[in-house]
Amino acid sequence: METLVNLVDGFSYALTPVNLFYCFFGVALGTFVGVLPGIGSMAAISILLPITFYLEPTTALVMLAGIYYGGEYGGSTASILLRLPGSASSAVACLDGYPMAKQGRAGPALCMTSLASFAGGAVGIALMAACSPLLAQFALSFGPADYFAVMVLGLLASAAVTQGSPVKGVVMICLGVALGCVGTDTGSGLQRYTFGVPELFDGIDLVAIAMGLFGLSEVISSITQLRGGTVLAKVRLRDMVPTRKDVTNSVTPIARGSVIGCILGVLPGTGPTIAAFLSYAVEKRVSKTPKRFGHGAIEGVTAPEAANNAAAQTSFIPTLTLGIPGSATMALILGALMIHGITPGPNLMASHPEMFWGLVASFVIGNALLLLLNIPLIGLWVSLLRIPYSILYPAVIALICIGVYSLNYNTFDVLTVLVLGCAGYGMRLLGFEPAPLLMGFILGPLMEQYFRRAMLLSQGDVSVFIDRPISATVLFVSFAILVMVGVAKVRNRRKIAAVD
Repeated sequence: METLVNLVDGFSYALTPVNLFYCFFGVALGTFVGVLPGIGSMAAISILLPITFYLEPTTALVMLAGIYYGGEYGGSTASILLRLPGSASSAVACLDGYPMAKQGRAGPALCMTSLASFAGGAVGIALMAACSPLLAQFALSFGPADYFAVMVLGLLASAAVTQGSPVKGVVMICLGVALGCVGTDTGSGLQRYTFGVPELFDGIDLVAIAMGLFGLSEVISSITQLRGGTVLAKVRLRDMVPTRKDVTNSVTPIARGSVIGCILGVLPGTGPTIAAFLSYAVEKRVSKTPKRFGHGAIEGVTAPEAANNAAAQTSFIPTLTLGIPGSATMALILGALMIHGITPGPNLMASHPEMFWGLVASFVIGNALLLLLNIPLIGLWVSLLRIPYSILYPAVIALICIGVYSLNYNTFDVLTVLVLGCAGYGMRLLGFEPAPLLMGFILGPLMEQYFRRAMLLSQGDVSVFIDRPISATVLFVSFAILVMVGVAKVRNRRKIAAVD
């Protein structure tokens, strides 16, 4: 009953004209960048971070969240029509969505992905509203040692599930932690790793890192790739009506995908991409006709879409209630809140109830808006795929430079973005993902802060991390993840050696 009352209060905040406008702006922009291959919600959030400085925290969070889950909606459009995923999580939609388009069934595929995305998002919202208060209440018993252990788990999990080598993921996390140490130490007041550069005395700006690693490097990477594929014939609204068989075959997969997405969204380091791939694998395994997958099976489109949108919603649970971002996008949103002086954690719901419940209510509104945007206006989104990249990418680069310069009106920030953008592109070429670096940059200073507090309370006794049940359990799970990754790596090497 209390949850319903809080949700009603949340709607009173979310339905204010300002929040409603920025919710619509966020989901529309998210769909836009999701449709266009090579941009993505991460780059859009990075570019728009400077705008959030001039907004109320709740309004800024509503807009950034709308861009995030709006991008999950729109990402499947290019996957189905061009076989070019608009985001990593929508790459699975290429496997069966593009064959459906080649069979002349692009309309039903697009319609069912929108309905699956809405259903997955709705389940994720319900879980967030029901479970977040319980998790926050449990987290109130956490001490500094427990928070430190949970952050270690989040960093290791994000490194372990990266698409490349887990070792490279750990390297990127360590680099992110090192970058987070640049600036003036809050404990001693001493300067660390500034090399006498005055612009580094306050540390490296989060916005500059985000824009460089995820905005500029993404654009550079997309420029170097051929666009590939051809836009299909115009998709009309009447062509999008699915058959009864499409709906019947999709109901159970959507339900399974939503459950998988909700579970993986809560876990640190997983998120929509892994949820989508795992959901597809589950559907192929339980199907009586697995040979249809890859040749236009509707289940291969709807289940992953439900999973990635459910995960996109529930990934806010650990971010807001524990202060532990489950993905690089969540780390950006966490950083945006910290810029406003708000520290996510178990006290967030008590100290800023209008923010939390207003965000949950905006999810309901945003998902309804996305359903309206994605089905009736599908022709508009398809036409966006005809925008020449020679026009689009220079405009994005100009927005990045203007946005970062507006932070401090300092050309050093622009130079930082350019350097990090080129470095981020080089990392991609070498197989180093930038997402763990951002996680390390955000969580590194927080880990140091909680480690110091734990040491002060225990008078320097490191056994405090083992004596407390929560921290001991979490550290054991972290150690188990390291062992599992190591064992898997050894097995892969043995398999490769056996084949050779």
